[in-house]
Amino acid sequence: MKRIALFASGSGSNAENIVRYFAESSEIQVVAIFTNRPDAYVIQRAQTLQVPCFIFSKSAWKSGEICSKLREMEIEWIILAGFLWLVPEEIIAHFPNRIINIHPALLPDYGGKGMFGHHVHEAVIQNRESQSGITIHLVNAEYDKGEVLFQAVCPVSPEDTPESLAAKVHELEYIHFPTIIQQAIQKAHS
Repeated sequence: MKRIALFASGSGSNAENIVRYFAESSEIQVVAIFTNRPDAYVIQRAQTLQVPCFIFSKSAWKSGEICSKLREMEIEWIILAGFLWLVPEEIIAHFPNRIINIHPALLPDYGGKGMFGHHVHEAVIQNRESQSGITIHLVNAEYDKGEVLFQAVCPVSPEDTPESLAAKVHELEYIHFPTIIQQAIQKAHS
């Protein structure tokens, strides 16, 4: 059984989707959810789903405390599901090619520091792009620069607002993120 931890900074809809997807799995178990925001709705979702949730500070993130906690919990994979902080080198070194992130655009476009959530969708619409989508990728030391595992595309129509585009992108996230996580873990351990 591969033990995974989810990291989320916001409402946690992707985290909930992943927990539910793997609830009956004999291969992969979500053992914890971590958040850097004490007011994040993901905390309520974790309680409802009965998954232990840990709230942590920036100093705990940078000091190695979280890396120690992950090792102590025997976590094998980290999934970033709407988590906004850059991952420290120590965690990347301890989980080589075992940290997966999802980005709400087609990387390499619209990636990097500050490019998250509505900022991405506003930029895509402002630049009159005809399509957007999701990128699921491995995490390295730079924002949104790790190896791409999967991309899915959705059209951007002239009538789209950042909110309507976000809804299209979320739909792709819910459909594809859990299955790509599963495939990546199975491939790495086959």
